[in-house]
Amino acid sequence: MSWELTRTRFLRTINSKFIYGRIPLLNTIIFVIEMGILMRLIGRFNSYYDQRPVLTMMVSNAILGGVADTVAQTITSVRQRAVRKHPGGALNPREDGLAIEIHDLDRKNPLNERDLIPDSRALPPPFDFERLTRFMGYGFLMAPVQFRWFKFLEKCFPISKTSAFGPAMKRVAFDQLVFAPFGIACFFTAMTIAEGGGRRAVCQKMRDMYVPTLKANYMVWPAVQVINFRLMPVQFQLPFVSTVGIAWTAYLSLTNAAEDVQMNRSSPNSPDIRLP
Repeated sequence: MSWELTRTRFLRTINSKFIYGRIPLLNTIIFVIEMGILMRLIGRFNSYYDQRPVLTMMVSNAILGGVADTVAQTITSVRQRAVRKHPGGALNPREDGLAIEIHDLDRKNPLNERDLIPDSRALPPPFDFERLTRFMGYGFLMAPVQFRWFKFLEKCFPISKTSAFGPAMKRVAFDQLVFAPFGIACFFTAMTIAEGGGRRAVCQKMRDMYVPTLKANYMVWPAVQVINFRLMPVQFQLPFVSTVGIAWTAYLSLTNAAEDVQMNRSSPNSPDIRLP
């Protein structure tokens, strides 16, 4: 029996197991492993940072990105299971409290429920390891850019005991007006290319997702960055943002996956123009 066949059967068996009939066992195992690695990193963060600051940020950002995507895939799986248990699409809160909470959360997002959580016939597999790798890779590669950006803001708008609030607000304004639009554009471009998309796919995703995501960004991140720039030492600013960003990255993961499904529905056989 080949290793590939054994691996496939093992994953298929785990994929069919759920905790309390709702939460996928495989997702839970991956989440526990990620959190174990993260806890070990946190325990020695200062030591690692003193020796290799940029590499430490890259690894921590990658792990936190993996945690966020695992959460997003788990939300999708829970929703998928709830929808399949109710063919009509209606969720009974008495039967599935967790699913109804996710359902309520979906309604508060700029995207409607159908766009955010695709229907069960087009959902991704129970756990998409390639997608997890893409998110971890993106977090790993973007960390140096974010780290240098925070250093730049610290140099341009220094915070002192006598002057703290003003420089912090300037950092927030500069961050949200310059880096946030750039970062969101980088995310959708990088994810689309990593998924095998070309120029046309990038343009379509930017056209459909960029403005709603930027609006959602402005509802969340200004307040987070005020706390970050006002209270956090520079070595903890990126980890703080990445930790808070677990929920944000999960949102991005859901919206990116939902848009992929919509694009596949609308043009399953359309030709694509590859980026050079």
